[in-house]
Amino acid sequence: MRHIVASDLDRTLIYSNRALALDVPDRLAPRLLSVEVHDGKALSFMTEQAAALLAELTAEAVFVPATTRTRAQYERVNLPGPTPGWVPPYAICANGGRLLVDGVPDRDWEAEMAARLAAGAAPLAEVVEHLALCADPEWTHKRRVADELFAYLVVERAELPAGWLDELTGWCAERGWTVSLQGRKVYAVPAPLSKSAALAEVVRRVGGSPTVLSAGDSLLDADLLLAADTGWRPGHGELADAGWTAPGVTVLDEVGVAAGEEIVRRFLARVRGPRMAAAVPS
Repeated sequence: MRHIVASDLDRTLIYSNRALALDVPDRLAPRLLSVEVHDGKALSFMTEQAAALLAELTAEAVFVPATTRTRAQYERVNLPGPTPGWVPPYAICANGGRLLVDGVPDRDWEAEMAARLAAGAAPLAEVVEHLALCADPEWTHKRRVADELFAYLVVERAELPAGWLDELTGWCAERGWTVSLQGRKVYAVPAPLSKSAALAEVVRRVGGSPTVLSAGDSLLDADLLLAADTGWRPGHGELADAGWTAPGVTVLDEVGVAAGEEIVRRFLARVRGPRMAAAVPS
């Protein structure tokens, strides 16, 4: 296959009820397909059209989910594919800290990332301790460590003190860590831990100088977009709020689940090329 398509999941391809942004009358809303169930409840959705397009895309390109979710969180997602029970050949989890090959964690990649983290960022325990001290329980609902790689808070976003996020960002930057605010979650992630690093490993393993396409909505996706030959970002999200763009990255007008559908449509049209793009359903 001549194309690798690497895409963020949450608020890029799949959407929670809170993030759907259905701004049309109910009778005109698109039909939705649940792609994630947890504790018996449907959590994430795509439009049925997006799901159909993704099933076509995965038959024509190497499709690589690239998520900040842990492996366990990622495995709750059931993406459409070309055949029943399809598993992506590669999946990037924990913001690049985990690489799944045919659904199985790659231990060589984990060892490589452990060495990069030891050389390029302050220890996780130091950051976890700082978050415990600076995150007021009044507006912090949860403090979590993900796969022993990075940390995040679940916060009441509207109650974050003025300047707090900037102070945390500066403190983390001095120690080789980055900060990202996505919805109600504040992520603290070591800089060497990146989706683009894992994507580069996938490109190396696939071989043959493939064209790389990508999509994402948050600051943790910026490196993924920059690493691709062509990228797309939706009209919502952290990158949109910051007005972020870059050469080769197209900013879409669509927001919410409609943006997810448009992203898959753009992927498929680019994979098929100009002569076949007209065959992509609108």
